[in-house]
Amino acid sequence: MYTLYVIPGSHACRSAMLMLEHKGLPYRRVDFLTLLHPLAARMHGFDAGGERRSAGGRQTPGIRLGDTLGTVPGLAAGRERISTNRRIARFLDDRHPDPPLFPADPGERRAAEAAERWANETLQMAARRILGAWVVQDPAAASRRLGDGRLGYLLYRRELARRLVIPYILGRVFAVSRRDDRELLEGLRGMLDRIDAWAGDGVLGGAEPNAADLMVAPSLALILYRPDVLPLFEGRPALALVDRLLPEPAAAARAAVTA
Repeated sequence: MYTLYVIPGSHACRSAMLMLEHKGLPYRRVDFLTLLHPLAARMHGFDAGGERRSAGGRQTPGIRLGDTLGTVPGLAAGRERISTNRRIARFLDDRHPDPPLFPADPGERRAAEAAERWANETLQMAARRILGAWVVQDPAAASRRLGDGRLGYLLYRRELARRLVIPYILGRVFAVSRRDDRELLEGLRGMLDRIDAWAGDGVLGGAEPNAADLMVAPSLALILYRPDVLPLFEGRPALALVDRLLPEPAAAARAAVTA
């Protein structure tokens, strides 16, 4: 059995969970405490996978700390330690080829890897900041909203902790403020157009999900905690993708009852 180290509600960590579930692999989940997770990851033998992230064009001290110490998700396989979703996806495909996370056709694989890379390098951080621009405007309402959703509760189970800590993380670590809101929403339209185009070309949303699908859907799920963005999603293949892989909790419960 594998052990997967995560922080609760993290869209990046949910991608790794979806990969393991896609493969039908049992795993034990261990939650790290948010803000202490870079140190905890390093203490458990994980690094940051060589990634160098930025938010709003800045590498804040919090981001530098995570990129120096370690990151989640982290997959423990015996004595091996695999960090970052891109490494985890390839490790799982090497160890457990079926069902695959990448197409067998070389051209299709290159397209899926391009979408995966964009989801990791661009969409993942943008999702944090799009949600964050709303959270910092009304932390009290946001803390209630972030208590449940497609990814479960975000970061902290207790509402007071979400109210006090999440705006701090979004503002200080991910460099977002209410002034960024309009620009971020305009950027969201373009990102949804890109996802829809990939879906139209068959890169995303195929009969069997690939690694890019499993990277894109959790970031969209995170953005959808923000209630005012739903009209931007409606009728799009991007919404169909996240509904398929990470439905709203009420919709998932109804599906389970009817099954």
